[in-house]
Amino acid sequence: MHSPTPSQDRPDLPDLQGPLSGIRVLDITSVVLGPLATLVLGDYGADVIKIESLTGDLMRANGVSRNPGMSSVFLALNRNKRSLALDLKSPKGREIFLELAASADVIIHNMRIPAIERLGLGYDVVRAIKPDMVYCAATGFGQDGPYRFKPAFDDIIQGACGMASLAGQASGTPEYVPSLIADKTAGMAVVNAVLAALFHRERSGQGQYIEVPMFETLVEFTLAEHLGGLAFDPGLAPAGYGRIMSGGRKPMPTADGHVAMLPYSPGHWIALFQRVGRSDLVETYAITDRQKLNAVVRDLYRELGIMTLSRTTAAWVAICEELDIPATPIYSLDDLPDHPHLQAIGMFQSMDHPSEGRLRYVRPATRFGATPASVRLPTPLLGQHSTEILGELGYCPQKIERLREEGIIVATMGSSPPPNTAVGKEDG
Repeated sequence: MHSPTPSQDRPDLPDLQGPLSGIRVLDITSVVLGPLATLVLGDYGADVIKIESLTGDLMRANGVSRNPGMSSVFLALNRNKRSLALDLKSPKGREIFLELAASADVIIHNMRIPAIERLGLGYDVVRAIKPDMVYCAATGFGQDGPYRFKPAFDDIIQGACGMASLAGQASGTPEYVPSLIADKTAGMAVVNAVLAALFHRERSGQGQYIEVPMFETLVEFTLAEHLGGLAFDPGLAPAGYGRIMSGGRKPMPTADGHVAMLPYSPGHWIALFQRVGRSDLVETYAITDRQKLNAVVRDLYRELGIMTLSRTTAAWVAICEELDIPATPIYSLDDLPDHPHLQAIGMFQSMDHPSEGRLRYVRPATRFGATPASVRLPTPLLGQHSTEILGELGYCPQKIERLREEGIIVATMGSSPPPNTAVGKEDG
């Protein structure tokens, strides 16, 4: 069956309708966890209004930059969003936010709960204005526990959930995974929770409060395979998935580099040993079933690491393809734009940004046959859409300028002008 190829990689087509088209999200998150969640919602078609402080999201400064405030990390996480730079600590800023809330479907924040309550923007306040609001708080720790007010960042959660300990198994010293794995995993949990709540609202008409605690989310994530003996009460053995904890699998050295190869079944190992003239190893290890394979798997990988030195990476990949054994060369991050599969599917796209020039980005990976995800808006400058968004609320140009002069908003030069027929607000 031929798979549809939606035009999700066509930022020049502004009329694409994603599955969340018509949903408005107020995004008062920052750094990585929240922005990654709202990135996905925006790619899926939601109108995401990114409400930033007057100095902007901290992540605007992290990564590689051509111009201040538009770092590589910020660019990657904040496309398909409109930026409203607003002082939420001011009464006027709070008023504007609540006016926007009346027109929104989803609010997502990653502040600590006392902080959002001090702003007067907690769930009870919002629900009084918009009863069917889906309101998601991405917290560091669950609010039912003693850690509920503690600060949480990726490093802290990796350390707390067992992941840093796992990453340091080989060296004996805890290490962080070299990726913002806690932020990104929790961010995807926020996406799932918001989509589920929107589905519930569609069926029942009811909004709800959601809490996605980072720590608990990563404990659940880490223990999916590592619960081990703790799966029984009382425990039968220590936690941990033995196959991973005991080591063995790793990139194998070849005559000219390294290869990732995974003979997974007894049949794979037998076919591989026979193919390269080492049938003797089939007899030595008697790997006739999964139980026997598991018992000697570290020995098998030791033998494999010696064997792979005899051929090039390309030769081993070819052998594995012949035997239908999973394998790949080891790609560096810089190699990925040249990966033949990624090139063939157009995973890397380019666009012209109003301030940053020509940019490369990774298109949405998920494909929808009828409602394609798409990149419709480039990552915004700080306050780029403040004027536009306030105009949609009915604010006249004079009042918008007064808000700017009073330090309530930042409106970047060149942002869209307000409608000429503003109504419903102070007339100048």
